[in-house]
Amino acid sequence: MQTFPHKIKESLNDLTSFTESLKKGVENLVSLDERASGFPDDHDSCGTCRTCRRCCSLKEVVFQDGKRTLYRYKQRAKKVNSVPTLMVYAMVNRYTMLDLQPNRSMIRNLLDEGQDLYIIDWGYTDRMDRFMTMEDYIDGFINDCVDHIREKHKLDSINLIGICQGGTFSTIYAALYPEKIKNFIPIVTPVDFDTKASLLNVWSTEFDADLLIDAYGNVPGDMMNQAYTMLQPFTLSISKYINMVNIMEDADKLADFLRMETWIFDSPDQPGETLRQFLKDLFQANKLVKGQFVLGKRTVDLKNITMPILNIFAEFDTLVPPVSSKALRDHVSSKDIQDLSFPVGHIGIFVSGKTQKTLAPKISEWLNARA
Repeated sequence: MQTFPHKIKESLNDLTSFTESLKKGVENLVSLDERASGFPDDHDSCGTCRTCRRCCSLKEVVFQDGKRTLYRYKQRAKKVNSVPTLMVYAMVNRYTMLDLQPNRSMIRNLLDEGQDLYIIDWGYTDRMDRFMTMEDYIDGFINDCVDHIREKHKLDSINLIGICQGGTFSTIYAALYPEKIKNFIPIVTPVDFDTKASLLNVWSTEFDADLLIDAYGNVPGDMMNQAYTMLQPFTLSISKYINMVNIMEDADKLADFLRMETWIFDSPDQPGETLRQFLKDLFQANKLVKGQFVLGKRTVDLKNITMPILNIFAEFDTLVPPVSSKALRDHVSSKDIQDLSFPVGHIGIFVSGKTQKTLAPKISEWLNARA
């Protein structure tokens, strides 16, 4: 049995160790901008890794409409899929999550697998976008991007990957323009919003969307972030910052953490009328799976979706519960439809070490078999 003085000595040793780790962590924090921690010296990038702390695989602007931009990524493989793929990310956060750093990049992994990738950058919403609707984004810019790619490659149809809210947009698009989409891959995509499996869905049911939009116009990104944090308040507000102290003395791990934090708080404001319709027609009225959702003057019928589908979801997703994504197969006419799940969370499906060697190869194998 240890005596009281031994306990004091043990506590002092722990305090000394903690102080030394914290001192080293502060030194790493101060010097992070002086070197690209976590990156090999020869990695391809846009050249701004030291300041933006993310990977930024090489890409070029190929089409633009105001602040909305279509990029094409530089090919990294010798043999490339003859059918290009358009990726549509959510408007809630930035698409840079898909290309966070070399060893955690869905984009880079797909490029290495020989996929020809395009991606939409929605830009940052300002007052000019206050009255932009889902029709403007889906019937407008997404359709313009698809047509641009089809014309560039002289193809009737292309592949489409939609992610989260961008997956819902893509699902609507695939139902309206099935002849333009060869293969469709929704990832962590909400389709059936009538579920209590996510606290977000429960809250949204009683949310006064009109009051929110009428008061704010565009809804601040910081407000959206606060709402997401409240889904797991201890984990996302306290626990992760306490745990950060344990990794601060490792410069690469600290850089990894800060890249993720940079992305989380890089949240564009949400265009008012688009968010109003998304909340009222989808979260609250669940019109998409009921066959009642109207875009412009057209009713969206999911039965028009006939192309092959690879539906990917995360088993521990607290934002888009798997049941919301898996419901897609019950409402489309596709004969070739597969479900693919991963034991991770909503963001983990893109950045977790568990998926880096499996997600992109499975997507590529599926696409190549249907080229």
